[in-house]
Amino acid sequence: MIYLKTEEEIGLLRENNILVSQALAEVGRHIKPGVTTKQLDKIAEDFIRSHGATPAFLGYQGYPASACISVNEQVVHGIPSDKVVIKEGDIVSVDLGTFMKGFVGDSAYTFAVGEVDPEVRQLLDVTKEALYRGTAQAKAGNRVGDISAAVQDYAESFGYGVVRELEGHGLGRKMHEAPGVPNFGMRGRGPMLKEGMVICIEPMITMGSRAVVFERDGWTVRTKDRKPAAHYEFAVAIRKDGADVLTDFSIIEQSL
Repeated sequence: MIYLKTEEEIGLLRENNILVSQALAEVGRHIKPGVTTKQLDKIAEDFIRSHGATPAFLGYQGYPASACISVNEQVVHGIPSDKVVIKEGDIVSVDLGTFMKGFVGDSAYTFAVGEVDPEVRQLLDVTKEALYRGTAQAKAGNRVGDISAAVQDYAESFGYGVVRELEGHGLGRKMHEAPGVPNFGMRGRGPMLKEGMVICIEPMITMGSRAVVFERDGWTVRTKDRKPAAHYEFAVAIRKDGADVLTDFSIIEQSL
């Protein structure tokens, strides 16, 4: 069932997602060569808790950390580890969630570590633009497929892969609500978008094949060909006149 949110509830979701943006900015300030993903996870958890929220990911379906931190060929759900040390030229996707005042925040950003290859930089830029193009379709009267097709068409125009096995989702009192929001599809198809819906749009785009592998840890998803992948995520409230983006990337980008 799709739950439509009141203005008060959207306000609480916005509060959560602004906090997620601030937490992503704080983590981003510490992403540099020599830092472990486990250290970044602690920074995320401490920041979230110090602002009156709890990490929404910690313990979710058994997940063992507060952040999903995915490096290079890891697409999503990378488990922070003392053994994963950030290096110059890496790309690092950080996905964070908060739970506060009965609602959830959920957003992701992919950070470049120092100088990255121009091809990798293009992958980041295209993935973020695919997110913006999908978000532009997130208005009442459109359908989920309009978002999906906008993401897919743009990413594939560069020859990139669009991951099929994972998707965006509704957001509210729970982390994952209906409807699912795939990153591929056909315009005019899927559930109708209605004012009061809140969804997460999150392109997961690969430099090579779209094929992925689910690692034995039960969480980490990586590209089968081990080429880099990028991941960005917005939380969006649906309005009649367009998307009301609850995530604020400017907070993150001002900190870089």
